[in-house]
Amino acid sequence: MKASKGSAGGAGRGRSGPVDFGPVRPVAVSRLSELVAEQIRQFIVTEDLAENTRLPSERDLAVRFGASRPTVSQALRTLSLMGLVEIRPGSGAYVVHRPDRSMTASVSLMLELDKESVADLAELRLWLETIGVREAVRRGGTEGLDDVRAAFEKLKEAAGSTSAWIAADTVFHATVVQRSGNPFLSSIYESVHTAVIRYEYDPWIQSEKVPAWLKPSAAGRLIAIHEPIMHALERADEDAAVSAVQNHHTMVMDHLGRRHTHKW
Repeated sequence: MKASKGSAGGAGRGRSGPVDFGPVRPVAVSRLSELVAEQIRQFIVTEDLAENTRLPSERDLAVRFGASRPTVSQALRTLSLMGLVEIRPGSGAYVVHRPDRSMTASVSLMLELDKESVADLAELRLWLETIGVREAVRRGGTEGLDDVRAAFEKLKEAAGSTSAWIAADTVFHATVVQRSGNPFLSSIYESVHTAVIRYEYDPWIQSEKVPAWLKPSAAGRLIAIHEPIMHALERADEDAAVSAVQNHHTMVMDHLGRRHTHKW
């Protein structure tokens, strides 16, 4: 006997009744933190907050959002990954960047649905940054590198501080690709980059557990991986820039491998 629409046997195409949400559970704190992060992000962008603007304290934000301080702390760490906020221990959270996040949700959703595709996403990140540094050298030469130099100096200053490094790293790579002069390339790159590091540093967001490669003892190695990119741009050496980006990608893949096997 053929099942009528809306009955238990009517699942699939043609169902007229609502889908059963039985398996769905209450929203987890981690998800709540993402909602808080999105509201803070929207405020920063809508109000066009200036660089180094200090955000309200975690306690004040918790009251404002009706959330716990751990939830707000997670939200701020999420924004740190985006390069939108820098968390300065003992001082608070500050605006450091205003990237275009228009594509991030779609890219992040794809990765959420298939976490095994993170290697493909990291490879796409490499391709986009490779195009970015090639065009940066071809179009810019050695002139007007002040923004990249400033981002690199900020990166060096941040070494040894997890939240500061993650934010400064995002800004540095985004600034390099922005030098290509193509805003669409920059926007796509930032979205892909954010999704990759969101996966890479998710344990840090959830529990503040610092990965081995971001501990103070590893600061020199981190700078050594990024320095060749800066030097190649200063010399307008396209081949060296591409090679430096490739070496950085190798490091990223190593970190993703450790994240996947929980070897933090």
